[in-house]
Amino acid sequence: YRGLETGSRDVVSHVVKQGKIIYVFTSALNPGNNEMGDHLVKHGDGVKDVAFTVENCDFLVEKARERGAIIIKEPHVVEDKFGRVKLAVLQTYGDTTHTFVERTGYNGLFLPGFHAPLFCDPFLEKLPSGKLDFIDHVVGNQPDNEMVPIVEWYQRNLLFHRFWSVDDKQLQTEYSALRSIVVANYEETVKMPINEPAMGKRKSQIQEYVEYYGSAGVQHIAMNTSDIITAIRNLKERGMEFMTVPDTYYQQLREKLKSSKVQIVEDISILEELKILVDYDDNGYLLQIFTKPVQDRPTVFLEVIQRHNHQVSNNIAIYFLLHVAFLPIGNLIILTPNGTSEKL
Repeated sequence: YRGLETGSRDVVSHVVKQGKIIYVFTSALNPGNNEMGDHLVKHGDGVKDVAFTVENCDFLVEKARERGAIIIKEPHVVEDKFGRVKLAVLQTYGDTTHTFVERTGYNGLFLPGFHAPLFCDPFLEKLPSGKLDFIDHVVGNQPDNEMVPIVEWYQRNLLFHRFWSVDDKQLQTEYSALRSIVVANYEETVKMPINEPAMGKRKSQIQEYVEYYGSAGVQHIAMNTSDIITAIRNLKERGMEFMTVPDTYYQQLREKLKSSKVQIVEDISILEELKILVDYDDNGYLLQIFTKPVQDRPTVFLEVIQRHNHQVSNNIAIYFLLHVAFLPIGNLIILTPNGTSEKL
């Protein structure tokens, strides 16, 4: 926690953690905070920053600068009695930023300036574990024709490489389509799918996101688990809401699996009960489920994913699900090459 009680006069931040997953929720303490105020008016609640732990902050920032990256905050040191941490902030797509965190030898709870929570809700100890382990990937949505430039930004400035890609001919539903490229760091421990909309009979959910968010931004954050069935049961018990899946999805899944080499260990009936999606190829499969948007705008949501020797999702499942889930909002409209027609 960081706030008035800890000496922070401008912002308050609450940090939550499970496994290796850390979220920081930040708000302004005073009126007239232009940075946060402008961001909230334009985007609503959303992901402002995705942080990376790094070994040499100065070197990475200098190399990124040489390649044309915009440095929002130069490398600087923050410290307290537990040690020192070096931070720097780079601009990426939209109003999103990346913070580099070099924390060699720091022994505090989180970062200098943060203290243990002032209050712990006694009910939390009575709730079941979320069973979530680490961030699997973070997805960024872009306006049309901006996916490739952003992918090149990661390749040029952060030395990421293309891990996987798919075009609109491969990734489409009956009504809409998208293009996606996944970039990853050298060790492939950080994966960033970058999406853009493509022409279809109806407006893409990617385009829907960009319009409601006001620019490119983080569409969703995926959290990895080793036991998705227990995780989803527990998360639902804790009150988390997930997108629904039509029963026909599981009828079709059972038929397709009859001719597949892959063997799903989990009981399909339980996956159907919990509305967990299955993506697979001959080498393995993954299980995934998506929350409803975590704010009023149909923008940012979360994913829970479990992998069984399957490293990439073809995203058809998520795209189909998003299309069905966002239909009740009434903003998915029929598109033509010359413009748009009335809402459905």
